[in-house]
Amino acid sequence: MVYPLLLLYFTRLRNAIDHLITQRLIAWARSRHPNKAISWAVRKYWKTKGNDNWSFSTWEEGMRKTAHLIQHNEFPIIRHIKVKGNSSPFDGNQVYWSNRMGKHPEMPKRTATLLKQQQGKCCFCGLTFKDGDKLEVDHIIPKAKGGKDTYSNFQLLHRHCHDTKTSQDRGMCDKHQIIEEPDEGKLSRPVLQTSRRGDSSA
Repeated sequence: MVYPLLLLYFTRLRNAIDHLITQRLIAWARSRHPNKAISWAVRKYWKTKGNDNWSFSTWEEGMRKTAHLIQHNEFPIIRHIKVKGNSSPFDGNQVYWSNRMGKHPEMPKRTATLLKQQQGKCCFCGLTFKDGDKLEVDHIIPKAKGGKDTYSNFQLLHRHCHDTKTSQDRGMCDKHQIIEEPDEGKLSRPVLQTSRRGDSSA
């Protein structure tokens, strides 16, 4: 019951902060244009963004687009997870901190992003990555089958899991070839039998 109450509290808190900022911006607009009606200032500086009719905005001439002031209620409220034990960003545990923060200065950005998306688990075996594990990025749909280099087609696997999946992918591609191999073996038997008869007659 504690978390829902905290969620309600922080929702009201961030709405109150956004309201306070809006009031301060209205006061700024009044002082900037003392001879204009407040309705004029609202039309000039506040635009509609999605379902929000009070989005403070300005036209960026260099970018040729409207820039909006981001409000607190645009960010989801995420429950804070305590840092494990005596862990530190400087302890070298790249897996833990990449999973927690989605980045680490010693880990490639793509790997760290996938690690956070997958909540620190291998998509192939389902086990949690540990410090020291060899991690590799895999194409869910292999590039040989038209898979693209996009995050939606990436998954992070243990190195040995990646090797297993790659073998399975190749096995599916070579299935037709594997079925034909026994016929080649049958064709080779008469040759061996002929050579053995030749040896015995000699």
